[in-house]
Amino acid sequence: MSRRVVVLLASFLAVICGGAAFVWLHAGGQSKTTVNFTPEPPVAANPTAPAAAEQPTIPTASMAEKQPNVAANGAPVVPAGFAPPIGEALEFSANVAKVNNVATLRLSVNGRKEIAGKDAWHLQAFAHTQNPLRLMFELDDQFDSYSAPGDFISVQYEMRLSERGTKVNSIQRMTATGREPASADATQARVLPGTRDPLGMMQYLRSLDWAKTPEVHGPVYDGRKLYQVKAQKIGSAEVQVPAGHFSTNTVEIRVFDNGEEMKDAHFMLYLAKDAARTPVLLEATLPFAEARVQLMKRSAQ
Repeated sequence: MSRRVVVLLASFLAVICGGAAFVWLHAGGQSKTTVNFTPEPPVAANPTAPAAAEQPTIPTASMAEKQPNVAANGAPVVPAGFAPPIGEALEFSANVAKVNNVATLRLSVNGRKEIAGKDAWHLQAFAHTQNPLRLMFELDDQFDSYSAPGDFISVQYEMRLSERGTKVNSIQRMTATGREPASADATQARVLPGTRDPLGMMQYLRSLDWAKTPEVHGPVYDGRKLYQVKAQKIGSAEVQVPAGHFSTNTVEIRVFDNGEEMKDAHFMLYLAKDAARTPVLLEATLPFAEARVQLMKRSAQ
């Protein structure tokens, strides 16, 4: 698997599923997660309606600048006032192939904070590998996202990585114009309008009413590179995880690099049909293994 795929999986999976991308090669247990999936029925054809023009699979850079976050019909998507629960903490365990609990992940919502004169949600994630795999691959990563209320567009993204004894600290201030100066401790990251970081993207996917918006796409910056991400509701599922039983929307996530779909980065996200739209399970299909990240516990202040 190429280094660029490792980087993307490291970022996306570490944020969403506790670093599973780093350890899937060391896999060997038994997953007890149960999913009863019901596919989304096809939309009934209306013979009197004019045929819709075919939409491109993923927008080009120029299109992304005009439509950073759009639905399948090309209309801009603005979440309807969704706010993550302040003080929410979600704890996950990652299983890879047949190995249980290879890594843990904690996602938290730390309230609002002003960054660069802008109001932003402070979202945070901690990822750790667990024994016995920790003996081979020690990973202790922290991610901090400052994302705009409403659409969760990234204002600032921070990575504090500790992997196999190598430490990296990165604070990046997002700018679509290059005219917003970064603070003394941050660097400027030039991105497309509407760009989200992985943590902001997770909250954005939670914010959508999937009954009304079955598909969206937009740019995502993982701290190293800019990608295009397409998310589509493909059905519903009854999901049993350690945290309980949930009725969920099933959302397929596809990642594109320079217009080409990355075959090594395919995800299925299960969002509870509750008021908080809690992410309860994420499945990742990798070249030689499959990873499952299941919700173990949820709490709030």
